[in-house]
Amino acid sequence: MSDKFNLFSSPEALTYLLEYLRNPRSVAIVGASPDVRKIGNAVLDNLIESGFEGQIFPVNPSYNEMMGLRCYPSLDHLQKGLDLVVIALPAKAALDVLDQCVRNYSRFVVIIAGGFSETGDEGRALEDQIKAKITGSQTRVVGPNTVGLLFPHSGLNTALTPSDRLFYPGKGSVAFISQSGALGLLVMDSITEYGLGISGFVNIGNRADVTEIDLLSMFADDPNTRSIVMYLESLASGEQFFSKAKEVVSKKPVVLLKTGMSREAAKAASFHTGAMATDDRILNDVLRQAGVIRAYDEVQLLDYGKALAYQPPLRGDRIAVITTAGGVGVLTTDLLTNPQDSIRLRMAGLDEKEQAELKRHVLPIASVSNPIDLTADGSTEAYESILNILTESENVDGIIAYALPQTPKIGIDIVHALKEASRKKPMVVGVIGYRLATKVLIELESVKVPAFPSVRRTTDAMKALYLYGLYRRRLENEH
Repeated sequence: MSDKFNLFSSPEALTYLLEYLRNPRSVAIVGASPDVRKIGNAVLDNLIESGFEGQIFPVNPSYNEMMGLRCYPSLDHLQKGLDLVVIALPAKAALDVLDQCVRNYSRFVVIIAGGFSETGDEGRALEDQIKAKITGSQTRVVGPNTVGLLFPHSGLNTALTPSDRLFYPGKGSVAFISQSGALGLLVMDSITEYGLGISGFVNIGNRADVTEIDLLSMFADDPNTRSIVMYLESLASGEQFFSKAKEVVSKKPVVLLKTGMSREAAKAASFHTGAMATDDRILNDVLRQAGVIRAYDEVQLLDYGKALAYQPPLRGDRIAVITTAGGVGVLTTDLLTNPQDSIRLRMAGLDEKEQAELKRHVLPIASVSNPIDLTADGSTEAYESILNILTESENVDGIIAYALPQTPKIGIDIVHALKEASRKKPMVVGVIGYRLATKVLIELESVKVPAFPSVRRTTDAMKALYLYGLYRRRLENEH
């Protein structure tokens, strides 16, 4: 056993240790059950079905075998130094198992049960016991009051919802840290509609031990992660969060959905996770200084995370828009340049030479002044030619392209043109509609081009790329 496990204050040691959370070699499920109505059944089934290739140990004294695996009466009957133990038992029983985990040098323990600080003084006393039991030990705790973990790249799924009721995302590059378990699961289910994957999901719950600050460190060093999104109802430590976030944002973008903006929401958050919400009046300034991008709902949270994972930040604020629907171009212009918006971008001004070149590829009735409207006659070939001009233009910092398959000359082959252009200049794509549009959205997701099913979501995603670029340029100027 390496001495590094005793050096939790060392950033290098913490990174070393957290590798066992996202990529464990052995997982025990205490409270595993063959009864499909019990959480221990769902956790074990999800772990098996996710393709986890490490050792799996069901633990339940009532059974000798479960789901084709040998079942053990207790952790004391297993090897010492397990990488991960998931406890699917009620709160007080979970505390007894935690003693075994500490005694047997388990590295990480996930305590699923609620009934701790979120319930009041009695539950808070139980949670204090968790902290006391692991103090000075080699064991770290995720939770309590958590729905579990999901790391698709290592085939790890210890979530508590059966896979026939919730679709879990596959491999991706967006990391998701959530204080709320239910919201986290619902968001993950929803993003599978178009095939968005994740690099990891951790529900920190009441965060008696492992916090969002620890997980920021982990995902900052994770080669599978390109952006980090977080849902928090409060901050474990405002000062530490600011310091860690500023460090991480210099490597990877971070997006935060922080609730508690109103007095009523702050009160609801305290009942939900037993945590007090941070004063929202100062949060925006703190996040701006740290370079963290703020989302205001769960849709923005993952939209921003996707755009930032798939595209580089903008180097400026000049946006070119291309569409086959004039009204979509006008609405996009409004949303990008609205003077009442706190984030206002500019429509790129194309010079005479560029506009003359654009006219060679469109009908005489088309507009090339930006927004570029190809009209309903616009074709995939015209898109490709115009995108080549825009990606080479020194007057354009980013491109919003609308792939609208309802027009007769736009087919699924437009995905290739958009993919190639997105590798040359930051791009966000809008795809509006139902059947054909859904197919295009899924294809764009498969080639990692950020695409969204509304004008608002498309323009907001471009603004996220701008905000991250603004912060990165500020860092460059400071150095």
